[in-house]
Amino acid sequence: MKLKYYISPYNKEAPLKFPDKITIYDTTLRDGEQTPGVCFKKEEKLEIAKKLDQFKIHQIEAGFPIVSEHEQKSIKNIVREDLDAKIIALSRCKKEDIDAALKCDVDGVITFMGTSDIHLQHKMNISREEAINVAMNAIEYAKDHDLFVAFSAEDATRTDLDFLKRIYKKAESYKVDRVHIADTVGAITPQGITYLISELRKDIKTDIAMHCHNDFGLAVINSITGIFAGGNAISTTVNGIGERAGNASLEEVVMNFKILYGKDLGFKTKYIKELSEMVAKYSELPIPYNKSIVGRNVFRHESGIHVDAVIEEPLTYEPYMPELVGQKRQLVLGKHSGCRAVKAKLDECGLEVTKDKLCKIVEKVKEQREEGKYINDEVFVEIVKSINED
Repeated sequence: MKLKYYISPYNKEAPLKFPDKITIYDTTLRDGEQTPGVCFKKEEKLEIAKKLDQFKIHQIEAGFPIVSEHEQKSIKNIVREDLDAKIIALSRCKKEDIDAALKCDVDGVITFMGTSDIHLQHKMNISREEAINVAMNAIEYAKDHDLFVAFSAEDATRTDLDFLKRIYKKAESYKVDRVHIADTVGAITPQGITYLISELRKDIKTDIAMHCHNDFGLAVINSITGIFAGGNAISTTVNGIGERAGNASLEEVVMNFKILYGKDLGFKTKYIKELSEMVAKYSELPIPYNKSIVGRNVFRHESGIHVDAVIEEPLTYEPYMPELVGQKRQLVLGKHSGCRAVKAKLDECGLEVTKDKLCKIVEKVKEQREEGKYINDEVFVEIVKSINED
């Protein structure tokens, strides 16, 4: 049986402890839409939600209802679809926000409150005690309406630890379903998140989620590290979109768990590329060619030595087969291409040439690419034709 992936054997040597259940909730339709310049249409939000559900996402954070009537209609539109995923919405710790969410018939809410001193002093102008009282009133009100309730401490990773424990512990006493660590400006390290969650776990029994931002490129590893430190849930966005540098990328989190850590969370990963392209189209944010998992170049090979090996055994230069994420392998002809790559392209195009002409085609491919011409199939066929006519 042909291998589907091939990774470092040293991964399994590191002792890891997974929680009994890991929840992935996707916030593409809320935090992803807070990317400057992004505004999804109602129909686009529904399409993305349906594709996330096909992917088997656990929860969809569908929006921020208090923002507008249009936002509420978009969320209701998703709720009416009766998806398998639980639909949740964002709410400030205000009754009117929770009422707006209730009008949408969502399954739950994420209530949030800034908890760092810099947020309390410069954003809300309230004391720590006032913050606790406001947050608890919101949790109590939402729970009284039979909602799933998560409480997110905004800027948690820059919040005094004793105060963070107090507000989470208080939320727990109010029967909150989950608490969230919001790394609002991406300012924590993997070592920091390990320490923070380990400390919280000394006092907090309820589920803990990581909502990580990517300002230092650590959103994915912080999210994963948080799970091993005692967390239970991760917030993601498709393609990692979101405010500033974005959030933890859904496709990267899922494939890290599935391939590198050997933890299959039950997602239909074959839909990853479709989901990625859909979000890229509707957000008008192109996918970088070198973006891990979904980038155009992830399974494209040009270098002659690499291509020779890939033709013989793809896993020499790929950690897993492209079909696992809905991608396809491509052999690209260019200045680094050798005879074997050109022969493979000839076979793909159903063309046959002599060994002597094969060498001439290789030379011509290199020459034209160095002159700035991209060697697509049309150009390649013209090269072959010109050599055959000599």
